[in-house]
Amino acid sequence: MKVRIDDRLSRDPGAERAELVAGLRAMPAAIPPKYFYDRLGSALYGAICELPEYYPTRTEHTIFGANRVAIANAIGTGTQFVDLGTGDGVKAEGWLPFLVPSRYLAVDIARSVVEQTLSRLSVRYPDLEMKGVVADFTQGLDLAGDLADTPVTFFYPGSSIGNFTPEDAIPFMHSVQRLCEARPGSGLLIGVDMKKDAARLSAAYDDALGVTASFNRNVLNHVNRVLESDFDPTAFAHRGFYAEERGRIEMHLEAIGRQVVRFDGATRVFEAGERIHTENSYKYTPDEFEILLACAGFTTVRRWQDENRDFAVFYAA
Repeated sequence: MKVRIDDRLSRDPGAERAELVAGLRAMPAAIPPKYFYDRLGSALYGAICELPEYYPTRTEHTIFGANRVAIANAIGTGTQFVDLGTGDGVKAEGWLPFLVPSRYLAVDIARSVVEQTLSRLSVRYPDLEMKGVVADFTQGLDLAGDLADTPVTFFYPGSSIGNFTPEDAIPFMHSVQRLCEARPGSGLLIGVDMKKDAARLSAAYDDALGVTASFNRNVLNHVNRVLESDFDPTAFAHRGFYAEERGRIEMHLEAIGRQVVRFDGATRVFEAGERIHTENSYKYTPDEFEILLACAGFTTVRRWQDENRDFAVFYAA
């Protein structure tokens, strides 16, 4: 079965480079999280998901496993299935036998990921219509031309919504809601990490083996390739912690000593202790997230959680 892939990434290396340089020159400096996911970064993220401290992936999997039938009944069968942030497609694949979708759309920023996932799934499900869309949907979700007028299920697992600020999460989910509203019977199936003990949250992003630290520092290797810069990743310490007053995990790279880094034809000094902000991951209470869904225009919400209430899965229609 031949699978079509539509590549919609705007290829403007100059603009992307300028954005990255501006972030590094800002006070405080910042690097967009998308630079985590080069080949090594993606492999390290996969390893993070297997760590004992990193509970979100396995807890979401437990919720899915315990509630497949109930969730499938809430959604209904035969909808179009849109996998936002496809990755290896394993999470979505677990739903295919239960939801029996009419079509499968894989949406991811990495073309190679989309190609590999669709190649694998098309062999296992040769009769299922599949399409890939290569896009940075965090910058706007434009899938109206890809969808039929029949019901659609948007699938956004893994608490990736936490990478948006609450203020940005609402318009993103509203863009999903508009696509759902135009196709009655549609909805959003989304996984969300919950607020909990600060020590547990911090440990999930600063593991004892240092895998998350390697993941965070590797972003500088990617930046070096893009900018031909000379960051020394070993000269920066990983800082990952829960900022309770902001309700979010923050990840930073902190200069161990004074660093003089060359990029974009000039230098920037990072004094000892100066940080580069690399990621946020917002956490919610169930009520807080249901308010966000309501603000985004969803009117019906169902929720499933694990016994410890560490994580929640919502179906919003």
